[in-house]
Amino acid sequence: MHARSLISKFAAKNITVGRKKKLPLLENVEITGIASEGKALARVDNLVVFVPGLVPGDVADIQIIRKRKNYLEGLVVHVKELSKMRTKPVCQHFGVCGGCKWQQLPYNRQLIYKQKQVEDNLERIAKVELPEIRPIIGSQEQYEYRNKLEYTFSATRWLDDLEVESGTIISDRRALGFHIPGKFDRVLNIEKCYLQKELSNRIRNSIRDFTMQQDYSYYNQRENLGLMRNLIIRNSTLNEWMVVVVFHSDEKVLIHNLMEHIRLNFPEISSLMYVINTKLNDTIHDQQIRLYSGKDHIVEEMDGLQFKIGPKSFFQTNSKQALELYRITREFADLKGDEIVYDLYTGTGTIANYLAKYCVRVIGIENIVSAIEDAKINASANRLSNTGFFCGDIRDVFNTGFVEEYGHPDVIITDPPRAGMHAEVVRAILNALPEKIVYVSCNPATQARDIKLLSERYRVTEIQPVDMFPHTHHVENVVRLDLVSKNQ
Repeated sequence: MHARSLISKFAAKNITVGRKKKLPLLENVEITGIASEGKALARVDNLVVFVPGLVPGDVADIQIIRKRKNYLEGLVVHVKELSKMRTKPVCQHFGVCGGCKWQQLPYNRQLIYKQKQVEDNLERIAKVELPEIRPIIGSQEQYEYRNKLEYTFSATRWLDDLEVESGTIISDRRALGFHIPGKFDRVLNIEKCYLQKELSNRIRNSIRDFTMQQDYSYYNQRENLGLMRNLIIRNSTLNEWMVVVVFHSDEKVLIHNLMEHIRLNFPEISSLMYVINTKLNDTIHDQQIRLYSGKDHIVEEMDGLQFKIGPKSFFQTNSKQALELYRITREFADLKGDEIVYDLYTGTGTIANYLAKYCVRVIGIENIVSAIEDAKINASANRLSNTGFFCGDIRDVFNTGFVEEYGHPDVIITDPPRAGMHAEVVRAILNALPEKIVYVSCNPATQARDIKLLSERYRVTEIQPVDMFPHTHHVENVVRLDLVSKNQ
């Protein structure tokens, strides 16, 4: 698809910009950068303008749709000039499915903007003295790097512009693919996704073809009706594959027929399971997983350690880059062998188990029961006897009494969700005063906020960005903080 056609996906169409005051149309605006959330940015009359779908060097007319005190938000009306920086996206679904929004940027440029995102957040939000930031570690694979994809069956397929404009009534709108951004009940039918290895595409398309040919009903989210609901495909670097099919009702014959079709046609699948989910939401963490054939898990390996991954397990979705992340964490922790390490937000204990052989003891804390169970299983499978995993809200578990019982942490590893650490957790770390903190983050903005809070006793000594998700604006960042003084 031509670049101008792709940009039209983000174009302003019949926009109502308010009754009181019509917002301006800005002409011949040159895009000069990329913002932290992946949108393009320009500067007009000392105001920052954010707009989707463009890259630095593009020149376009932009209709402002929202005005704030310090910035404007707009949509493309007309592209005047395309940037020489652009590259052709490989995916036929680019610009519609909502994923891989940076495919039009060469990968080396993506890394530059991700590095800058880390720098800007730390300088603007943390406002502390920083060491030189190490060059970002790019992903070994720019495509087929994910080890997990989740698809949705829908009775209401997303129609493209040509289908809508044709006026043709489409009676069968079943689809298997990804949700359109902002449209909870509209799904884009995916023919080929470049995020997972090709077997994933063959499995998905075969399931869709079989269920359509056999006239299986697809789920309608508004009416809460339809048999086929979700599809989860996972794989590991050991080439083990897991498929989980989620049905909305327990129609035994239809379920058996589909599961047999999958089993017979894809011997590569080592773990084939299904779920009956009658709830209104799609999460399966509270649902029974039914094993159809093979094992109830797959195995991932990292530096000689093996990790059991079940259908409900959390695991970093880019296995090879996750290993880079854990190696950086180990380097920053600089363990000598006699330390007690606390791993906050431990998840399935991957980092804790990875560090266990380098220290006296590792304590992992996480609030998800199934994740803690996985962490214990993985510790046992790897014959690690110096780990302890505890389930509960970190604000409640990690306190003075806990530290007195399990030992004072010499090093704290923290890998919180995108929202960052709760202020009470930051305070608990400041009360514990470990010699080192290694902060792993998927959101440099909230990481910078927390670093500012920690700066009353800690200084930043190392910073290493890591790209886990090529063609997106997301970036991981690892920061080491050293205790300045115990006595203040």
